[in-house]
Amino acid sequence: MTEDTDFHVRFWGVRGSIACPGPETVRYGGNTACLEVRVGGHRLIIDGGTGLRPLGNEIAKESPGELDVFFTHAHFDHVCGVPFFKPAYMTSTRLRFWAGNLLPETTLETTLCHLMIAPLFPVPIHVFTACNFRDFAVGQPMEVRPGVSLNTCRLNHPNGACGYRIDYGGRSLCIITDTEHVAGELDRTIVEFVRDADIMVYDAMFTEEEYRQHVGWGHSTWEQALRVADAANVRQVALFHHSPDHDDRAMERIEAAAAAARPGTVAAREGMILRP
Repeated sequence: MTEDTDFHVRFWGVRGSIACPGPETVRYGGNTACLEVRVGGHRLIIDGGTGLRPLGNEIAKESPGELDVFFTHAHFDHVCGVPFFKPAYMTSTRLRFWAGNLLPETTLETTLCHLMIAPLFPVPIHVFTACNFRDFAVGQPMEVRPGVSLNTCRLNHPNGACGYRIDYGGRSLCIITDTEHVAGELDRTIVEFVRDADIMVYDAMFTEEEYRQHVGWGHSTWEQALRVADAANVRQVALFHHSPDHDDRAMERIEAAAAAARPGTVAAREGMILRP
């Protein structure tokens, strides 16, 4: 049997804060954060925003077996798709939910249970067929699948969040979403974490002008994404966690400006596939 060397990320949800479907966001998409990483024959899912529902509908056609869902954090826009994840209700699925850096007084299981509790949702999370919850220490290296290295780092976000780095076969993908920088400075932890990465997916919720009105909200800018990439020798940047206030025309302007400043930069859109 030959080794499966494919390694790619597909975007199923690219928005932050709240889903914003409609004709003005149809090009880039309106679902909140969800990424599907296919690596070495395995599927890793990062975040469970509303994009998790369409991803789950596709997975359900395959009679899924083992599935791993990793959360950057548990804010609503990153977990609200969990109750609508069709494979979780299928007897063929063995589902693992992973998270690090949650508040010390709670766990991932408790948090997701509260998401599916009356009167917010009609059935509890324990109706999922075969599910377990794994809290981990951020910064501790993991090998979640043979040959697939996964590392995490702390991000600057209210209630905490973690970034992910996936390395496989000499290639690397970094997912840095929901993090705030200090104006005029680089976050050296992130710079070292993403160093020499092939692809960096980065929180670009605001423009520099918008950020001045949103200090303390826990998000960054596309301009800062490019500064981090330059300092860390990242090959390609994918802007992510788009503001729900940025319609397709605004996103086109942002993407064009970012690509002019750093060729190869893209703004993530639903359905986009990138290969490290």
